[in-house]
Amino acid sequence: MEQGIATWGTPFELLKSHGPDVASALLIAIVGWLAAAWTARSVRSFGKRWTHIDVTLVPVLASVGRLAVLTVTAMAVLERFGVDTKSLFAVLGAAGLTIGLALKDTLSDVAAGLVLLVLRPFDVGDAIEVDGTSGIVEAIDVFQTKLTSFDGVPITLPNSKVRSAKIQNFTRAQRRRMDLTIGVSATADIAQAISALREVVSSEPRVLPEPAPTVDVIEVADGKVHLLVRAWTLPADFFPARIELTRHFKERLDAAGIVVPVPQRELHIPLREPERRSAPFL
Repeated sequence: MEQGIATWGTPFELLKSHGPDVASALLIAIVGWLAAAWTARSVRSFGKRWTHIDVTLVPVLASVGRLAVLTVTAMAVLERFGVDTKSLFAVLGAAGLTIGLALKDTLSDVAAGLVLLVLRPFDVGDAIEVDGTSGIVEAIDVFQTKLTSFDGVPITLPNSKVRSAKIQNFTRAQRRRMDLTIGVSATADIAQAISALREVVSSEPRVLPEPAPTVDVIEVADGKVHLLVRAWTLPADFFPARIELTRHFKERLDAAGIVVPVPQRELHIPLREPERRSAPFL
């Protein structure tokens, strides 16, 4: 016991020998904590002023900046007490590798979410299609992207799938082209049918004058002549104009006496002759 006291010395000697290290470590910890808080506030303030950063990305960047400052602070404090930070980094690296392998799918979603938030192929409120899934973007989280389909069904997609898929952003399109195929009878006056469809298109205010809409024959098959109508609209007018044009096409063709044939199938059932039964043998 006495030997242990002699080794450590009196409290005064202990404070004299280690006091500067403790004081400097405490000072570093305080300064680092304040710097971490200041970094997080600065990132949030900068994110509010810079509109090119998505609002969902700001808290993530603030947390990452704060964690980075705290990590550097912790390493500096440990060095003041003689801890070998190199070996600590090796241990943390091995632990991080193990955790990364166990959570590779989750980390892939996080990385993809950060890429989506930085590159911003779409924003909240945009109408998009991701690999055949369409809807309105409701939220872009770190792990997943949330949509609401056009018929009101919530959709959740992992960010890794969204990042690697084909993304179509309908909202960012300057204009959209609709293709409508109208079938008329093969005996109808084609010139009259084309003229009638052009009148309907020209009377629709949501159809853009440039590029000019076109109406022409695209195919003759199954006893019908297929007319292709191509017209351009603004993205917000695409579906309303498409519905109105389809209805007005039918009304205008009916008024002109042009028949829009309905697919028909004829079913022939052969009649079988009744089987002749031989008279029983007597």
